[in-house]
Amino acid sequence: MQNIESPSKLESVDRALQLLIILRGGESISVKAAGERLGVAPSTAHRLLGALVARDFAIQDRERRYRAGPQLTPHGEANFSVNQLRQVGRPALQKLYGDINDTVQLMILMGPHIRFIDGIESEAALHVKARMGDLMPAYCSAGGKAILAELGNIELEKIYRGGLTPWPTARIHALPALKRQLATVRKAGYATNFEETEQGVSGLGVCIRDPAGKPIAAYTTAIPTARFQKSMVADHVKALHEAASMTEKGLVAGLGLRG
Repeated sequence: MQNIESPSKLESVDRALQLLIILRGGESISVKAAGERLGVAPSTAHRLLGALVARDFAIQDRERRYRAGPQLTPHGEANFSVNQLRQVGRPALQKLYGDINDTVQLMILMGPHIRFIDGIESEAALHVKARMGDLMPAYCSAGGKAILAELGNIELEKIYRGGLTPWPTARIHALPALKRQLATVRKAGYATNFEETEQGVSGLGVCIRDPAGKPIAAYTTAIPTARFQKSMVADHVKALHEAASMTEKGLVAGLGLRG
C-alpha cells in the first residue's frame, strides 16, 4: 500500500521550514508575528515554535521572543571561540580594571556553570584572586546570573531540569527562587553576588551579547566584602556596561572582518 503524506502534514513541515529560514536569518520573532508571517492562528505558530525549541532549533529569550537555537548556529558566523572572546574582550577588561581598580573577570556560560576565561587581579593588599579556567554554578555568580537573566523560562528549565547544583555558600536552592531573582536582575540591568560564590567576596556582573543579541559572556567585579560599599555600585555598574558595550562593538567589527 502506498504511503502518502497528508496535505496537513506537508503544510506543517513547510511552515516549520519557513520559521527555520526566518530564525536562521538572525531575526527574533514573537508567536503573534510568526502566525502573521505564516498566515496561521497564534496557537498553530506557538505549537510549531515549541517543536523547534524542543529540538534546539530555536530558543525563547526573556521577552518571550524566539531566535535561532544551537542547532542552527553550531558553527555559525555569530559564534565566537573562547580565544576570540578573550582577544576581543581584553581591551575592555583592561579599561574596566582601570575604572574599578579591583579584580575584574570575564566568563562564559557552560550549561549550568560559568567558566572564567580571563581576568585581571587587583594589586591591593586585600584582594580577590582572579580565577582562570575554573568552573562554578552560574546561579551563584553575578556574571552567571547576568547571562541567565537574558534567557527565557523554557531554556532555563532545560538547563536546570536536574535541579540546581549544590554549592556551599549558595543562597538559592530551587529554580522558582532563581527565576524570581533573575526577574530582579532584568529590571536592574545588572546582577549581584554577595558572598554567594565564596565567603568574603562580593561583586557585580553585566551580560555581553553577540551581534544577534544572544547572551554569550559577562564581565564581573570581585571585591573583598570588607571593602565593598553600596556607594560603589552606581560607578561600577556604569563601568561594567561600558566594558560590555565596547566588547559588543568589537564582536560586530570582528564579524565584518570575517565576512
